[in-house]
Amino acid sequence: MKLIRPLFLSATTAMILASCGSTSVISTPITNIDSTPLKVSKLTDAELNSWSHLDLVKDTIPGMSVDKAYEFLKGKKGKTVVVAVIDSGIDIEHEDLKNVLWTNKKEIANNGKDDDNNGFIDDIHGWNFLGDINDENLEFVRILRDKSLADASTVASAQKEYDKQSQDATSKKQYYEGLLQKGTSAHEALTKHFGKADYTKEQVTSLETTDEALKANVDFAKVIFSNGSDSLVDFIDQIKGAVDHFAGSLNSHLSMTNDFRGVLKDNPNDITDTTYGNNIMWGPDKDGALHGTHVAGIIAAQRNNGKGTNGIAHNVEIMTVRAVPNGDEYDKDIALAFRYAVDNGAKVINTSFGKSYSTHSKWVYDAIKYAADNDVLIVNAAGNDGTDLDTKNIYPNDQVDNGAEIANNFLTVGALNYKYGSELVATFSNYGKINVDVFAPGVKIYAPVPHNKYKHLQGTSMASPNVAGVAALIRSYYPKLKAAQVKQILMTSGLPIKSTVIMAGDPSIKKTLNEVSTSGKIVNAYNALIMAEMMSK
Repeated sequence: MKLIRPLFLSATTAMILASCGSTSVISTPITNIDSTPLKVSKLTDAELNSWSHLDLVKDTIPGMSVDKAYEFLKGKKGKTVVVAVIDSGIDIEHEDLKNVLWTNKKEIANNGKDDDNNGFIDDIHGWNFLGDINDENLEFVRILRDKSLADASTVASAQKEYDKQSQDATSKKQYYEGLLQKGTSAHEALTKHFGKADYTKEQVTSLETTDEALKANVDFAKVIFSNGSDSLVDFIDQIKGAVDHFAGSLNSHLSMTNDFRGVLKDNPNDITDTTYGNNIMWGPDKDGALHGTHVAGIIAAQRNNGKGTNGIAHNVEIMTVRAVPNGDEYDKDIALAFRYAVDNGAKVINTSFGKSYSTHSKWVYDAIKYAADNDVLIVNAAGNDGTDLDTKNIYPNDQVDNGAEIANNFLTVGALNYKYGSELVATFSNYGKINVDVFAPGVKIYAPVPHNKYKHLQGTSMASPNVAGVAALIRSYYPKLKAAQVKQILMTSGLPIKSTVIMAGDPSIKKTLNEVSTSGKIVNAYNALIMAEMMSK
């Protein structure tokens, strides 16, 4: 099978190189991949745990060629790059992250003073704009609670969305409560019959009885077993989780009465009031920082330390900026988080969050422009709704209603599966010819989570930090390149996949990557570094 074609520079690449005064090829990039899907055998645990680092040609897995990139970097010296993770918080004591943290050297720890006069007291490793908040409303709920935040059309849309989601959450909570009751009753009946709670699946499936009540419980258990559960106890635990999820959503995301923001004593509609929050990087508890810890680990988990996994980039310091609750983030927090990251030296910012409504989007747009003016790249997750973003606004973004980009430093990333071929794009990933720039690994990504643990998570939330890590490598080894150039490199140097892929898990929707993203490419670290070196000459 022909996998590699001779190197031909695209018109865009040639133009970029010409503008740098160099067209010499110092190493051979990976170029177009044959449209015939590669035959990928089942991944080993080691491959699955690091698949985003692997190489499509060598490993037949559509990773970002990170391992190959480090071979290219041998003998080269990079400088330290600060990457800000605006997220739910980070377990800064994690064994794979504690040695890669940004430390504010101008601040004296725990003296209760703002030593560097940046407006934040004892911000040693970053800032927590949420204080002790974990849960929050969704933005459309906040609009309904204060209709002065939006125009009549938006309020009507918010009401429609609230009615839909609250009804859905209520019905699903009731459904799972019914399943929980049936599962619990079946388990109790089978425990009584067998005289023990640790009866086996085989014992249940072979049980024959004329007792109608017991038979009904056995039949229920058989249905559960046929759908993948090995025990009723496991099933009950899973269903309890579902009940708690929808009950929690009704009591937090969709609550019309709970005032989560009140504990901050802050007005979220006043951007000039910045004196709130604290310096506790994981918030009120480490478990709430699972998402942010995972994101930070993808970018920069300490490499080659014999623990857990390797992050994409070395020479990185992670700055923690906690601004994303379990619910929709406030525009004020995000705008101030961007500005905090920029003012304190971040050169790359990762934003693995998003929402469908925004009451103060201008504040965030202004902060994005501020980052662009200060040469900071923002790498942004596209979202997990399986939606065409050219038809629906998701915030933050860098284009108002598909118009011109407001800045040249904002890169939006869709998610890839590890299966090359028609299933290449993750079923959940958002997409859009105008609004999604590139794709990168986002399914079953292995990285740190709180309490020195590791876990597979998936989402465009994982694809974005994979790319942020590559951006950090470029900025480390080629510091003269501007944020806009790094964005262009990531888009131009990727692998152009020509075959059609299924979108949103719907076999009837088949597109090529250049129909669902601006670049039509998947990010490739090796190619990106080659182009960065060319442009730096």
